[in-house]
Amino acid sequence: MNTKSGFTPEEQAAMKERARELKAEERARKNKAEGENGVLAKISEMSEPDRSMALRIHALVKANAPELSPKTWYGMPAYAKEGKVICFFQAAQKFNTRYATLGFSDAAALDEGAMWPTAFALKELTSAEEAQIAALIKKAVGGK
Repeated sequence: MNTKSGFTPEEQAAMKERARELKAEERARKNKAEGENGVLAKISEMSEPDRSMALRIHALVKANAPELSPKTWYGMPAYAKEGKVICFFQAAQKFNTRYATLGFSDAAALDEGAMWPTAFALKELTSAEEAQIAALIKKAVGGK
């Protein structure tokens, strides 16, 4: 940990990347294709198996929630509705973790009782996980 700022180098890099993204977001709001190009560029930088999982999740989001706009968010592929991130993919390599993460923000309509999951660890994607992810994405944007 960097005692001067209180943030790790990875956290500092993510914050700097987010500042660049805020500028790009304004352009992407005007052009959905630019947001998708940014997401695909980030995915292409990933190593396997993160890259393959991120590409599958990208395809699942496009197929199940075409109203979401792809964008990068803290250096991660993310998908937004009306400017608010609904879900994102965090590669394992992002913070040197042992699994990738599919996360949902508080803007996602996943509320179920007093407690519900908002992030899922991913080691691989089979058709069973893809079906679960498709259902979560549909629910997150307000579908049942």
